[in-house]
Amino acid sequence: MLGAAAFGTPAQATSTATNVACSLGAGSVTAAGAQTSSQVTAGAPPTKSTGQSVAGVYQPGNVRVTSSYTTEPNISGADIAGWVIQGGSLYRHTYWVTGGGDIDPSVPNSFKRVGGGWTSFIALETSAYEGQNRLRATAYGLRNDGTMFRWNNSAPSWRATGSAAGFSSIKSMALISKTYTYDTFLANTRGGALYTIRIPAASPMKPIVTKVRSSGWQSFEKLIASKCGQYGTLLLGIDKDTKSGFLYAVGHANGASTVINPLGKTTGTYPDPTNFRWGPANYLDNLNGD
Repeated sequence: MLGAAAFGTPAQATSTATNVACSLGAGSVTAAGAQTSSQVTAGAPPTKSTGQSVAGVYQPGNVRVTSSYTTEPNISGADIAGWVIQGGSLYRHTYWVTGGGDIDPSVPNSFKRVGGGWTSFIALETSAYEGQNRLRATAYGLRNDGTMFRWNNSAPSWRATGSAAGFSSIKSMALISKTYTYDTFLANTRGGALYTIRIPAASPMKPIVTKVRSSGWQSFEKLIASKCGQYGTLLLGIDKDTKSGFLYAVGHANGASTVINPLGKTTGTYPDPTNFRWGPANYLDNLNGD
């Protein structure tokens, strides 16, 4: 059945960040406009599953950037939802897939335009926190001049809640932690450094940047992260030049003292132009890496 399992909802480890049961959902958009899903699992070596592919999700070549996508089982297959940048516009994207792996014709493949002005944005992520009877829906976008923007993205519109400059060296960033009071990204730079960027929910927006490693991370154009263990993170780095993926078990973020265990090159390749993370429904997505 094409549902949560096929679309890469990660298996959660039961102990530490090095538990071999950890996995993450790796998604992509192909040049032809299909949306794919694979499961990347820690092991010796780490493995990338064959995955699923749903054709006709996008027009070929239209999608430049995507947020993470969520998948939630329904009675006939799964609900799929995320945000995409097509050209200079941002869209809310939702559709259903059937148990056979096709777009469910009874529910439209919906692209609802949120607004324009997105031509120069190179990264997009959302963080929806649900817990302890408190809700927070936040989005982040990185512009090519190094300015990071923040919005409240409660439907149906986005409301700006701050921005911060100084991130022009970032190549990719992955959400590793979300609480009611802050979000944390793990980001690599063109110079090879690795940082955490903790962004308190309070205004004004004041990110807290902490160096984790000073070198060795410059080859990755995309980072994808998922929870592993109670406080750890499973991290996939994608090198688009070689179409390869490398997996790491990352302990709870603690600056330069953060434990990072290289698990090796995964099986399979990553040939598609756009990559993103598959996650479960927001209330099940308990990222706690920082």
